[in-house]
Amino acid sequence: MVDKQLEKFERWIREMFENRQKSEVCYHNMDHSLQIVKKVAEIGEYYNLSKEEKEDLYVAGWMHDIGYWEGKGEGHEIKGSEMAQKYLIELGLNQERVDRIKSLILATKVPQNPKNLLEEIICDADLFHLSSERFFEQTLLLKKEKTNLGFEKTSLSEWLKDSRLFMLAHHYHTEYAKIYFQPGKEANLESIEMKIKEAEEHSKAKSEGKKKDKNKKKSERGIETMFRITSKNHLALSALADNKANIMISVNSIIISIVVAVFIRIIEEFPYYLVPTLMLITTCLIAMVFAILATRPNVTNGIVTKEDIRKKKGNLLYFGNFYEMPLPEYKEGMHALMDDGTYLYDSMITDIYYLGIVLSKKYFLLRKCYNIFMFGFVLSVISFLIATYIFEPIPR
Repeated sequence: MVDKQLEKFERWIREMFENRQKSEVCYHNMDHSLQIVKKVAEIGEYYNLSKEEKEDLYVAGWMHDIGYWEGKGEGHEIKGSEMAQKYLIELGLNQERVDRIKSLILATKVPQNPKNLLEEIICDADLFHLSSERFFEQTLLLKKEKTNLGFEKTSLSEWLKDSRLFMLAHHYHTEYAKIYFQPGKEANLESIEMKIKEAEEHSKAKSEGKKKDKNKKKSERGIETMFRITSKNHLALSALADNKANIMISVNSIIISIVVAVFIRIIEEFPYYLVPTLMLITTCLIAMVFAILATRPNVTNGIVTKEDIRKKKGNLLYFGNFYEMPLPEYKEGMHALMDDGTYLYDSMITDIYYLGIVLSKKYFLLRKCYNIFMFGFVLSVISFLIATYIFEPIPR
């Protein structure tokens, strides 16, 4: 497709949106199509598509919802593909490309079932809004559009429940979307579940006239969210530290294996490499020790007494405090914990605090490990170079 054809197509499609787009169609409009065009281009760059493939996605992205220009949206993919057939032939495209673009338009029909990479790309771009920061704004626009087009009205709670079911049944197809879109979708799904709970609790509180209780629950949800996010962040940091330590252990093990296998055999022939070799081995060993210390678990005595529970001192949320307790005592302690909100929150605070202490120790040891490896490795390389320069005979 030459540049003039693309320019002509874009002028035509924009004019058609301005002239034929219905005002009640507030979601499947030009803004939505523009978003899809941008997203197919973004995903297409990831896969290094050919110029022709990018152009086909570009055209299909613009035209995938033009079926909304006619009717209420039922079968709009088929209508859109028929309109594409007529115009693209007039534009000068061959039938093979027109058929491919029509297939891309039809692939966006829900439930999606793409047959190839290009269809997967446009399907993921079409439902990008599930992962967008503007998800709730856009889903409410879609709800409004349904109402405008004469579909049965639904309450906000029912709409959110339907949206949740749709999101649970949906999955992204391309590797790119799974990496970059899926996290946002999961965050929106978690948010929508919270909004459903809020809507249900609001409705219940309103019917029972318990406004104070509603405010209290809202505060408790905020506290629970705070604890959940804080614990999640701590665990993520702990996993990151363990991964870094494992990398250092692996790297240093490989270096030691190579040094022992190679240099030890030639040390008699090149004795001046002895000191640099020992420096490198020592550096790797010390770095490994610190990396192992950073990942070494530390378990406490595993017993919380009934007296500790009675005085609200025992933390039953950490396995190291209860793994040697009899099951009946543990159950009794957990029931006491669940029945006392203050005790529960104190235990959670204590758990987060000591997790932070453990993290601090991990990162302190890990920093030592990296510093030793960095400086020791540099000094070892320098010593190898010096030994080579001083003792290697200069060729004549």
